[in-house]
Amino acid sequence: MVVRVNSEIKGDLFDIQRYSINDGPGIRTTIFLKGCPLSCLWCSNPESQRSYPQLIYFDQLCTRCYRCVEACPTGATTISEDGSITIGRDKCIACGSCVEMCLAEARVISGRQMTIDEVMEIVKKDSLFYRNSGGGVTASGGEPLAQPKFLLELFKRCHESGIDTVLDTCGYVQWEVLEEILNYTDLVLFDIKHMDTERHEQLTKVSNQLILENAKRIADHGTPEIIRMPLVPGYNDSRENIEALARFMVDSKIFRLDLVPYHQMGESKYNRLDLVYKLTNVKPYKEEEVEAIKKIFQSYGLKVEIV
Repeated sequence: MVVRVNSEIKGDLFDIQRYSINDGPGIRTTIFLKGCPLSCLWCSNPESQRSYPQLIYFDQLCTRCYRCVEACPTGATTISEDGSITIGRDKCIACGSCVEMCLAEARVISGRQMTIDEVMEIVKKDSLFYRNSGGGVTASGGEPLAQPKFLLELFKRCHESGIDTVLDTCGYVQWEVLEEILNYTDLVLFDIKHMDTERHEQLTKVSNQLILENAKRIADHGTPEIIRMPLVPGYNDSRENIEALARFMVDSKIFRLDLVPYHQMGESKYNRLDLVYKLTNVKPYKEEEVEAIKKIFQSYGLKVEIV
């Protein structure tokens, strides 16, 4: 079957990670797309939440040469009384002028537009690794379904080239959009943050009703699906929530679960974007704590991996 692909469609990306081993089977290239309808308190990629480019500032690298102040066309970059640099986020248009002038590489623009051809040129460099390991391409984010046209064309091109595709999603999208993309998807990694609707809204700013409906629909559709649960101490790891998710999976005939324990590696990114990280007092799990949660899920007959 000949698949028509529109190579001119552009996507907003914030990273492409080659030789990835935690985003699906085998060795993969993970395409990180910007934009997400959720605002999870523990998000480790805050630069992924907005669909537009953003300036990331590494204060510890700044030499206070102030070339960035002179280069800024909107006056967003200013000098504070103590000599430090302040960025007016309401004025910054992420044009990159300050980045070009920064010899210390203390500034980076997160986000750029790429065409399907540009992305595939990178993807195909590792095609040998895909074949030898059973790997392929994973679309992640942010939320890749926030850019459905680009994602659909990307997965079409991958299948046209014989490359396996994995969709890493929060599932917050209309079924009609998701269903079309599933026709070119070999595996879905489906995030479920919390089973209680009210608590889910508190933690992510959106309801979980559409998410849970789509998780069931994917299973009924026949596309292989793995549920991924981010484990956050004190937020979604209660026995009640764990068992509610286990029952949901069994009822939906989804039997594979990946547990993703909380980590603090994304905390520094918030400072670089002048954002407030709200989980500063949350500490990562001890190994035995995660194993105890794993055993609860296993008692329901689920196959569980810790990633």
